[in-house]
Amino acid sequence: MSPEERQEIAVYTQAIAKILYKNTPPEQLTSLGRIEEVVRDRMQEYVMPEVGIFLSKMSPEKAVDTKDILKA
Repeated sequence: MSPEERQEIAVYTQAIAKILYKNTPPEQLTSLGRIEEVVRDRMQEYVMPEVGIFLSKMSPEKAVDTKDILKA
């Protein structure tokens, strides 16, 4: 991954974090453990499905079947 791509991820990550923070009740952000739990839940609910949908639409040439990797 190029430094430019890493920077782009950092920018988008901050934007996502701000949206999730804005939409999380303050009483759910009372400790580090609770924050980690809330972040994980929100990422699984909102972010990861979008990433999965994007990846599932990739061209077949770019998609790698993990079964083929395990056979090697």
